[in-house]
Amino acid sequence: MPGMDVGEPDGLERLWTPHRMAYLTGADRPAEGYDQPTGCPFCRAPKLPDPDSLVVHRGEQVYAVLNLYPYNPGHLMVCPYRHVADYPELSEPETAELARVTQTAMRVIRSVSGAHGFNVGMNQGAVAGAGIAAHLHQHVVPRWGGDGNFMPVIARTKVLPQLLTDTRDLLAKAWDR
Repeated sequence: MPGMDVGEPDGLERLWTPHRMAYLTGADRPAEGYDQPTGCPFCRAPKLPDPDSLVVHRGEQVYAVLNLYPYNPGHLMVCPYRHVADYPELSEPETAELARVTQTAMRVIRSVSGAHGFNVGMNQGAVAGAGIAAHLHQHVVPRWGGDGNFMPVIARTKVLPQLLTDTRDLLAKAWDR
């Protein structure tokens, strides 16, 4: 527009990740919170169709679901169906199946994406970093050489090259192979 000084462009490209704003502000948290099964996303997810909930696999005691706010493409969580917070509270069948499904998740992710390694673990309690401390969930995060770059450090942005629904379909199809 004539007479309007807009300055010099800064040369930076913008990566818009508006879906993360709900996570950052807590806007998607239920009014009753996560502590009760009625507000717990890990209790609600198995009641929805798999494409809607991003469930990749359903076992007898546990299920695997993609993380809505992934660190890397294919980042999923293995969760017991039962609303339980602490690892020692798991039954023996839950513990055994959680381990088996975690192993299978790693094999499946590696087969479809060529992951070079994984971060696997649980944050037990809010003070340990658990965003939803009331329902135990084990993270399985695929890693590749060079996947940690300046974007998260400088721009507080993670570049994810695949839609969650596409990732879910890819992993679900490969799960039973």
